[in-house]
Amino acid sequence: MSQGFDYDLVIIGAGVGGHGAALHAVSCGLKTAIIEAADMGGTCVNRGCIPSKALLAASGRVRELRDAHHLKSLGIQVGSVEFDRQAIANHADNLVSKIQGDLTNSLKRLGVDIIRGWGKIAGAQKVTVSGDGGEKTITAKDIILSPGSIPFVPPGIEVDGKTVFTSDQGVKLESLPNWVAIIGSGYIGLEFSDIYSALGCEITMIEALDQLMPGFDRDIAKLAERVLITPRDIETKVGIYAKKVIPGSPVVIELADFKTKEDLDVIEVDACLVATGRIPATKNLGLESVGVEVDRRNFIPVDDRMAVLSAGEIVPHLWAIGDANGKMMLAHAASAQGIVAVDNIVGRERTVDYRSIPAAAFTHPEVSYVGLTETAAKDLGQAEGFEIATSKSYFKGNSKALAENEADGIAKVVYRKDTGEVLGVHIFGLHASDLIHEASAAIANRQSVQSLAHLVHAHPTLSEVLDEAYKRAIAI
Repeated sequence: MSQGFDYDLVIIGAGVGGHGAALHAVSCGLKTAIIEAADMGGTCVNRGCIPSKALLAASGRVRELRDAHHLKSLGIQVGSVEFDRQAIANHADNLVSKIQGDLTNSLKRLGVDIIRGWGKIAGAQKVTVSGDGGEKTITAKDIILSPGSIPFVPPGIEVDGKTVFTSDQGVKLESLPNWVAIIGSGYIGLEFSDIYSALGCEITMIEALDQLMPGFDRDIAKLAERVLITPRDIETKVGIYAKKVIPGSPVVIELADFKTKEDLDVIEVDACLVATGRIPATKNLGLESVGVEVDRRNFIPVDDRMAVLSAGEIVPHLWAIGDANGKMMLAHAASAQGIVAVDNIVGRERTVDYRSIPAAAFTHPEVSYVGLTETAAKDLGQAEGFEIATSKSYFKGNSKALAENEADGIAKVVYRKDTGEVLGVHIFGLHASDLIHEASAAIANRQSVQSLAHLVHAHPTLSEVLDEAYKRAIAI
């Protein structure tokens, strides 16, 4: 126990990042407290990954059972398929309650003090907590900030939480609008388009940039668009932004050209989901009390060890993890950062290898990736003086995908021509979110396509899609 402090470590924010940091801190022998003003588990457990996966699981089954053509190809016939919207919403709610309870119990079991209220820094190694019982001050040798993020709502869009809403309200599935506009075609917009289209809603997807799925590798995005958007009841508007969104019945959306800002059209829909990304929840954290300024996008500046920086200099005993530092806005990245921060607190020098952290969109079929896109790898190659190459393999040539009669998909490997080192892997297809981890481990270990091409995969499995891509790389 640190001399003269209430705790060795105080964590502000009990999301996935704060939870991971707390568990690791206890295993390192630190007396730990975690402060949370809202729901234990943060965005991921309550309003993000967990409830959305429950909705995707249920709506995906509906899509599967209503796909008479696919079932007939397997020799199966099913009568009419009905679903209960409220029961699907309850499935998501029940899952949230269970995981929130598990998370809270795991902290209590290990002796982490859970303090309810709004935590903010009140000076070096000092935190105030404001709650129902007034305000109290606690001291800690080290403090980790893990306040998370909130949905970004662009100017001109008015959210009422009922007819115009963000993913925070969307996961509650309080209604199934006949016609819903989705603003944004990133992974949040894609997942909700999957849910809504499976449950019978018409969708208009509005993307301000000049192509759908702007953050994804282009080869993957093109095939995903052909499978996830074109055959479904989804109209797309690209290079167009929602200049104004007025809630009500109907919702009125004024559309304009993103580049010229010229007014184009006004559409009226039943509801509008705003899926335009997330911004850090870094207001009212008391950062000014220790001389820390957020950057122009409101992220807390940190170094590779997760130490908070002020004018480029380390602020002693202060750390920031997760969405609030903007390094990689993913729940599992936050958890990894929490563990790294704790390791550095106890004197084990560690940094995060972001290139090997995978990500996925849980559409049907799924999209996953790890490392660099082809474009980013080319840019790195130009900067560092090497050439890159790519190899692709297709689910259409995979026995297991053919057995499932779900052969839409592609795996793409981006690698260095000179050393064969894998720089990025992108997968679209059945179980892509599970398949990506082999590639993630390969990138973490800086493996080459030459060594990976000689690994043996079980046959027949979907994992052979990656095996084939590696083998094609060495055959080029």
